[in-house]
Amino acid sequence: MRKPLVAALIALAIAGAGAAPASASAAETKAADTKAAAPTLQAVTLAGTVALSNCSGSVVRFPNSLDTDPALVLSNGHCLTSGFPEPGEVITNQSSTRTFGLLNSSGTRVATLRASKLAYATMTDTDVSIYQLTSSYATIRNSYGISALTVQDTHPAAGTAITVASGYWKRLYNCNIDGFVYRIKEGDWTWKDSVRYTSACQTIGGTSGSPVVDQATGKVVAVNNTGNEDGQSCTVNNPCEVDTAGNVTVRKGINYAQQTYLIPACFTTGNQLNLNAAGCALPKP
Repeated sequence: MRKPLVAALIALAIAGAGAAPASASAAETKAADTKAAAPTLQAVTLAGTVALSNCSGSVVRFPNSLDTDPALVLSNGHCLTSGFPEPGEVITNQSSTRTFGLLNSSGTRVATLRASKLAYATMTDTDVSIYQLTSSYATIRNSYGISALTVQDTHPAAGTAITVASGYWKRLYNCNIDGFVYRIKEGDWTWKDSVRYTSACQTIGGTSGSPVVDQATGKVVAVNNTGNEDGQSCTVNNPCEVDTAGNVTVRKGINYAQQTYLIPACFTTGNQLNLNAAGCALPKP
């Protein structure tokens, strides 16, 4: 997985493994600045993204969210300050005061937002964390001129032009959805129906939790979380693809995200988590 930077350093000390880079190389910078030009697509910016202490994220809303609802921040389950959730572990409605640096379109930090709780987190079937904030969408927009990104509630399509927007690095990665992976295995974790990027999105450590934005609609279709760094098979930082017949494929240098269309059905009135709501298919505790 695209480790949070602190976790990467811990893993280096324990296992002698290569940590995620603390700064971008010239080649990575060039890749990040290369945009997939298409005249019918809109430019995605960093507005609404956030920087966590170790990862990226974004302020998000769902199609039925109200302006008066408490705002939510979307990131990865492996970005929790408490460490990676165990396989099968689901965390819900846990008190939290975590802070997030809110960015505008140019990547300037305009505010510090604070969580009231960790509404949901898991690394089972998907890799996601959702924090509820002390501020409403209306308060954030009126105070800082920033609107939340909307999470699409339908499955995206292969070939879609996307932008991975990293609040931690203040960088945009542009590519396309190459396809969908039946299962991704990485270490002890397994994720379902994952997004595989085309090779142009060379995401790095610290981009974990970045929203994956459909360039045509501006909506969030996935959350960035991992990539195969060394060509190893099914190990941490070297996820493998597993098809329906159990065949394993390794794609060195290719990166992945977890779809988010399942999430809106699990948040009902007042942006409150309800894992028993009709249509909610997220893993339960």
